[in-house]
Amino acid sequence: MLTTVTTVNVNGLRAAAKKGFVEWLARTEADVICLQEVRAEPEQLPQEVRDPEGWHTVHAPAAAKGRAGVSLYTRRAPERVQIGFGGFGDAGSEEFDTSGRYVEIDLPGITVASLYLPSGEVGTERQDEKERFMAAFLPYLKGLRKRAAAGGREVVVCGDWNIAHQEADLKNWKGNKKNSGFLPEEREWLTRVFDEAEYVDVVRSLHPDEEGPYSWWSYRGRAFDNDTGWRIDYQVATPGLAGRAVKGWVERAATHAERWSDHAPVTVVFEQ
Repeated sequence: MLTTVTTVNVNGLRAAAKKGFVEWLARTEADVICLQEVRAEPEQLPQEVRDPEGWHTVHAPAAAKGRAGVSLYTRRAPERVQIGFGGFGDAGSEEFDTSGRYVEIDLPGITVASLYLPSGEVGTERQDEKERFMAAFLPYLKGLRKRAAAGGREVVVCGDWNIAHQEADLKNWKGNKKNSGFLPEEREWLTRVFDEAEYVDVVRSLHPDEEGPYSWWSYRGRAFDNDTGWRIDYQVATPGLAGRAVKGWVERAATHAERWSDHAPVTVVFEQ
């Protein structure tokens, strides 16, 4: 049996729904979909987006209207739902519980989370927020892996991590070494997620020697047409689950006009 998981930053779900998300949802073969930057209260979404037929949905909007927001769509009902990652002592932060940046569910044998890590901007409060989030989230990830292992479960945290880990993860890496998203300390933090917390970057493990595959392209200039992108959308899994990944790819639109977000869906097929 195969399980297909897709993650995508929709850059505003109401806008994406008008540009092609609904049609994409109707044809996707994914069993689980993780959305980020929904930027809407559930009641603001059209019925076919808020609660589409054949899907169970969990929406975690931000307390700040029109910001962030994460959602999960699953073919089968979740066994457990958790919004935010506070309440775990040192391994969690209640600051982000209503920020629309993390939602986690249990399905049989697997915990799936949708993550929207703050984007940051050097020298601003946004970067301070990103650093606070990272400082709280790493110990949470360690605890999550241990709790899952104790229950015989695997974990996959999908989403927009807003960090390009390696030079191969963005086209113009030389020009971005001092910009948020490719700062040395951010990249080192992501290394700690993989080495210290013992998670695996699933798509990179499947494409170890490839440039990209990129998942975000700026709307400015001709970034998409020139494939001047960033790989910042990840599926980060425990080693047991990552080892069962048989295929991973970016669902890049054929043309600029066919895009319904500035990000593209990142899909992985796992063998169960």
